[in-house]
Amino acid sequence: MMTADFHVLLDYSGEIVAGVELTFLVWIVSVVLGLLLGFILAIFRTGLPALVSVIIDLYVMIIRGTPFLVQLFLLYYGGPFVGLILPPLTAGILGLTIHASAYFAEIFRSGFYSVPAGQIEAAAMSGLTKSQTLLRVTLPQMMVVIFPSLINMVIILLKETAVLSVITVSELTATLSTIGSVTFAYIPTLGFLALFYWVSLEMLSAAGRAAEAWIGRHLAHQE
Repeated sequence: MMTADFHVLLDYSGEIVAGVELTFLVWIVSVVLGLLLGFILAIFRTGLPALVSVIIDLYVMIIRGTPFLVQLFLLYYGGPFVGLILPPLTAGILGLTIHASAYFAEIFRSGFYSVPAGQIEAAAMSGLTKSQTLLRVTLPQMMVVIFPSLINMVIILLKETAVLSVITVSELTATLSTIGSVTFAYIPTLGFLALFYWVSLEMLSAAGRAAEAWIGRHLAHQE
């Protein structure tokens, strides 16, 4: 029978802590790699020949147009059919990175187009190289515009880590689900899982708002 014995959380505290650590590890690595790949894709979309841009557009369209769960299944269970055999953790991080990169690429692309073309031309006429223009002109201005979207996507990715449980990645959702099935203490385990994500996401949202306010003040001070 299902029980509400909250002592289960203490009895399995070691496994729960390990699940939390793995959840954050997967999330942080995927966010960093997804940001990097998404930024590169956005630059390629705006600065390379039309054919390359079309290919990247198609990649972004497919990833954004299909559920992450389907993408993960195709990568982990479909990969062996093309010789791609990945451990669950590797497949989870790679899948989450690919998923994130498409959304980050679109966010960065909108950021690039938010900077007036006249300022880019003025930077070129003043002798700045493309990389200098990117660092000194484009990035500071676009970050004010896209920062809320970036934070929102980072928050979504933390929630998406729960999906990795379906390919046996031992993150927090998989850990607590296993504990619940063994002890029948579903109320404490699932309650703790919901509380973990709610608290984590609220803290991320607060940190994002604080960072956004700091960026605004910093840029206003520079002006």
